[in-house]
Amino acid sequence: MNKSELIEAIAASADIPKASAARALDAMVDSVTESLKKGDSVSLVGFGTFHVKERAARTGRNPQTGQPIEIKAAKVPGFKAGKALKDSVN
Repeated sequence: MNKSELIEAIAASADIPKASAARALDAMVDSVTESLKKGDSVSLVGFGTFHVKERAARTGRNPQTGQPIEIKAAKVPGFKAGKALKDSVN
């Protein structure tokens, strides 16, 4: 499912126009993004938790030359599915 299909599904489920569903989805994504930028996590009970993980610096290899390269530390977004989501998928 891509973004436009998700917007259509939200609009049909909530019985609202697609434009309103698109604005609601964009607002939700923006809110989650802003919270993660601040270092906060976002928990949606039954769905899951969005959080920021710290990835340590490490040494990798250039696949073309085989030379070692230094990969710097980074913060990456993560998601842990909630129990209800896991149960509904299985």
